[in-house]
Amino acid sequence: MTKLNTSATGVQKYVRGLVLLIVVTAGAFIVVGQQQTPVTKNDLVARRLKVNTAAPGTITHVTMAPQSRSVDLTDQLKLVNVETKLVTFKGRKALRVNDAAPAGAGDEGRLVLLQKTDFQDGTIEVDLAGEPGPGAGEGARGFVGIAFRVGADAARFECFYLRPTNGRAEDQLRRNHSVQYISIPGFPWQLLRKDFPAKYETYVDLIAGEWTRVKIYVRGKEARLFVNGAEQPTLIVDNLLQGQTRGAVALWIGPGTVAHFANLQISK
Repeated sequence: MTKLNTSATGVQKYVRGLVLLIVVTAGAFIVVGQQQTPVTKNDLVARRLKVNTAAPGTITHVTMAPQSRSVDLTDQLKLVNVETKLVTFKGRKALRVNDAAPAGAGDEGRLVLLQKTDFQDGTIEVDLAGEPGPGAGEGARGFVGIAFRVGADAARFECFYLRPTNGRAEDQLRRNHSVQYISIPGFPWQLLRKDFPAKYETYVDLIAGEWTRVKIYVRGKEARLFVNGAEQPTLIVDNLLQGQTRGAVALWIGPGTVAHFANLQISK
């Protein structure tokens, strides 16, 4: 009988000579060791797996890595009361979105629907900038944000958006309204502010017309908004008001806004 080399060096050499083959069936992981072979493009599953090790050759756990992709902001767009144009804005290639809605349009009135997207749970990240456009009314704030789980008719969605001119306003009450969550239909900002004061809006430092990095994390009925790389969420919604739905992702703007969007990524 061959004696197994159980020294630390021997174990490490043995483990380094193995490749983990992960087979996912019925929600279970099966780990099989085999002789090492070159990795090819066909090993896509292995690329999506993340193996954490406490020491060389020691497997602690296996997790699925997020599947992330960049979204083309020019491909199969459905415009809802907006005009768009590809531009370079403050050093970045971007999609400019202008308000073109009729007077009196509500929160649901201005969208760029990204028809090739399908989103339920995951993370949405984007660089965006918003400011009041020429001739905008006194109440314009540069409203700009992201809608998600958007229905095919664009009449149902969840949304986080920013009011950039509020971020450094001298009025503290305006500062407190820098970030907003809305849920369409049924829950525009006016109703949420009246019935749930301070629950669905809060303060964050913003500058109108400047790039702002936004990340939205969604899982089940919970959503969190992160701004400018902050580790902690700016706004937490623990019960999305449309329930647990799915749909497209859309660029959202409010009345009187000129907005720019770039570097949109979706992870599931």
